[in-house]
Amino acid sequence: MTNCGICNNLIIGNYCSTCGQPLKLTRIDKHYISHEVFHLLHFEKGFFFTVKELFIRPGKSIRVFIEKNRSKHMKPVAFLILTSLLFTLVSQLFHADDILNQKNNLSFGKSSINDIMNWVKTHWGYVNILLAVFTALCLKLLFSKHNYNFFELMIVMCFVMGEAMLLLTFVTMFAGILGNQFYLILSSVISYGYTIWAIAQFFDGRKIRNYVKAFGAYFLGYILFYVAIIPVGLIADLIIKVFSNHH
Repeated sequence: MTNCGICNNLIIGNYCSTCGQPLKLTRIDKHYISHEVFHLLHFEKGFFFTVKELFIRPGKSIRVFIEKNRSKHMKPVAFLILTSLLFTLVSQLFHADDILNQKNNLSFGKSSINDIMNWVKTHWGYVNILLAVFTALCLKLLFSKHNYNFFELMIVMCFVMGEAMLLLTFVTMFAGILGNQFYLILSSVISYGYTIWAIAQFFDGRKIRNYVKAFGAYFLGYILFYVAIIPVGLIADLIIKVFSNHH
């Protein structure tokens, strides 16, 4: 028996019962690093299971997570951030970000709004969480008869948008082969199509009106998101113009 080096309590066994410190620390090597990475991403049992279930039966899978069993899935916010990061990395690697840049420049020219749009494109993790917030609000409004609160609907959107980002990541690897216009069209179809289908499946995929309401909630969520950020760009342009005139 020995005392814990952290809290000085007596250790019986391999770990301190008070603070959890192990009796003997293992050496930091490649096995330690790989274990930490896989534990952080929850790959042992979460990531691939989540991807598979959300692809085959998203509605049932998310309902199980919310209502019954949360041990098998990757955590929804972490899943969304990870898949968003993968999309950002792949889009840069395969130069799909250049395609999106051209689209933004044509739409907004040299303005703070264009800078914000470029920020949106390179910070998908943060952006998707904000989109999930706005869309969850719209889901709460349009599916008010269902007994789900705002935070549960946030979980729905984190899972659904995370899977959509993963599908976009796969398509983005072929952006050079598809061509700019076809890539933009196909990515939009996949993003909207999967998201609307998955949301409708969550509430009840047998009812056509749920697909209509899912489309409405997702579309309104996007509108609210851009309504919220575009004024920031306009205000920034105004401030820059005022300061430029004074100098």
